[in-house]
Amino acid sequence: MVQIKLPDPAVVLMIGPAGSGKSTLASRLFSPDEILSSDAFRAAIAGDPRDQRATGAAFRAIGRTLERRLAAGRLTVIDATNVRAADRRPWLAAARRHGLTAMAIVLDLPADVVMAQDAGRDRVVGAEIVERHRAALRRTLDRAELGREGVDPVVVLRTTDEARALTLARTRV
Repeated sequence: MVQIKLPDPAVVLMIGPAGSGKSTLASRLFSPDEILSSDAFRAAIAGDPRDQRATGAAFRAIGRTLERRLAAGRLTVIDATNVRAADRRPWLAAARRHGLTAMAIVLDLPADVVMAQDAGRDRVVGAEIVERHRAALRRTLDRAELGREGVDPVVVLRTTDEARALTLARTRV
């Protein structure tokens, strides 16, 4: 069992390709009111979590909600792919503005596992998109971008067993 220390409040970035299990893990580790999910915001805006036309509006709404939560001193989880630096930039800037830790839980699972998980869910995105996400994640990890961006700690999970074994120990700051 892996236990990570989590300052509370903080910004927690779930990072990984579509289908890697980010939402499942987030829902196990955090309460529903702590999670800002890109799928949930797309669903609220467009009526369909898969409607990519709503992505811009969804992320703007997440940004506004994140600012309010951080101003109130509330831990917030960003449940989106977050595989590119540009994806993470607004969340990290918000954490810095509020003087909070930004940490990452990265799901870097084998391709066959992610593809199977994607195929078995309601919101299938397909192999082409999953591979694009995996390539972006690989660049992020290989270039050690998260550390340079000020994300600490970074927890990288490489198997579903590691994801299942992860626990949190919160420390109120």
